[in-house]
Amino acid sequence: MLELEHGYRVLDLHARLDPDTESVASVGRDVSPEELQREMHQAGVVRSVVTPGPRPGGEGYVRANNAVARLSVDRPFLPFARLNGPRDPSETAAARLRNLASSPADHHTDPEDAEQYAYDDRFVGFSLDPARDGLPTEEVLAVIDDASAPVQVAAGDRFPPDSVAETLLSYDFPVILSSFGGFPLDRSLMHDGIDLLDEHDEVYLDTAFVRYRDLLERGVLEHPDRIVFGSGAPDTHPDVGVMEVLTLDVSEDHLRRTFSKNPARVVSELAPGGG
Repeated sequence: MLELEHGYRVLDLHARLDPDTESVASVGRDVSPEELQREMHQAGVVRSVVTPGPRPGGEGYVRANNAVARLSVDRPFLPFARLNGPRDPSETAAARLRNLASSPADHHTDPEDAEQYAYDDRFVGFSLDPARDGLPTEEVLAVIDDASAPVQVAAGDRFPPDSVAETLLSYDFPVILSSFGGFPLDRSLMHDGIDLLDEHDEVYLDTAFVRYRDLLERGVLEHPDRIVFGSGAPDTHPDVGVMEVLTLDVSEDHLRRTFSKNPARVVSELAPGGG
């Protein structure tokens, strides 16, 4: 098995844990928590940050977040609470006008929800998918900022790195851009994601679904302290993501940083003895 071969302590900052059979049927592979744990072990992944998959419009994430936290108990999973909001993340003039008049609905995350997640020992961070779920209000983001909690952001063609910079990078919390900011397989956006690292100190890029060797090597070599491993499980087997990083033409120290040192710095609970 792979965990017997590569010898690295792999920490994963990008995995999805579906809380029920309905979620599994609607968003991807039929992978139970037990199967996900087994696949991670096979790939040599010792701990994983997990977040729920998307919920139907108007439902919200309170139940899904609590279910993922419950399913993570006694497993090597650390849950991030997924948040939604009323604001349109696009940069059009019409979106800006709508955002000025937007107000949260009952299913949107409010500051009280965010504060409860921030100081609940079950959760170690937050996840956002603004293109799908909308942006939380500024009041919610202020709560996260006060807690200095890491935030995983689904970035890509519908919410590119420059939109991330405009809406989120004025805050002080660490931001982890999924897939180098270029999902799905947008090389130009991935280069833009790497460029953000020159301008912002609290931005990290995860490796999930990057798939391009030259981009992975550019990120790891130019910013060895800012690239973190992400498997993208269960949409892909974690073996795939691990092997893509293992085969890069970089030093063992670079690999060790990407697999373990950098993730543990962003999410301290991933470090040995961290929780």
